[in-house]
Amino acid sequence: MSNILAIAQKELKSYFASPIAYIVIGLFALLYGWFFVVMLSFFVRQSLQMTQFGTGGPQAMNINQQMIRPLLSNVEVLLLFVLPALTMRTYSEEKRSGTIELLLTSPVTDFEIIVGKFLGALGLYAVMLAVSLIHIALLFAYGRPEWKPILTSYLGLVLLGGCFLSVGLFISSLTKNQIVAYMTTFAVFLMLWVINWIGSFSGPTVDKLTSYLSIVDHFDDFSKGVIDTTHLVYYLSFITFGLFLTAKSVDSERWRG
Repeated sequence: MSNILAIAQKELKSYFASPIAYIVIGLFALLYGWFFVVMLSFFVRQSLQMTQFGTGGPQAMNINQQMIRPLLSNVEVLLLFVLPALTMRTYSEEKRSGTIELLLTSPVTDFEIIVGKFLGALGLYAVMLAVSLIHIALLFAYGRPEWKPILTSYLGLVLLGGCFLSVGLFISSLTKNQIVAYMTTFAVFLMLWVINWIGSFSGPTVDKLTSYLSIVDHFDDFSKGVIDTTHLVYYLSFITFGLFLTAKSVDSERWRG
């Protein structure tokens, strides 16, 4: 466990030793802030209109359903563009600089390397999500949103991000080029995003299968405040499978070395 934490700490430090962490967090904060302002403005206008027409005003509107839930759904879109930047360098940079051989011959197992790198990327992702909590705190300061749906939504975002990161690690382990790793990871993320749309044109059986495979559809219940074991099993299985593929890729690299 100490080796895993040491590798995770090293990975996290390496992110902040380069411009990547600051660019990714800054871009995420900027876009999230813009979404927040747009959603809040729309919510306020709707409240004023309801007050004007005597239909209940702000009391008749649910801030969780009509603002926070759409806001966090937009975060899913941001993840498509941001998370590939977190994983594109994890292995490809090691291969390009030649330090992958040193890492593979060090007294740590492939499992410790993979989980350590995964936790390092997940740690930076957690910092990104923590930035968004500032905006949520403002809503609690001036309103009364329900905290349970927010908590489950963030749990869903962590699991969703974990799935993306596990896939990104696998793709990064296949190439030396960070740009190739980014574009390929983005393409795979996009495919996982739209797979249910493809299935909707292929008959009920395929539609049912693609709906289950869709990584985004499983987030919907989390945003409603519902924790379903089906979704938990799906996300955890997805993460495990992504790390398993990464392990096989790293193992083949060890044999080639």
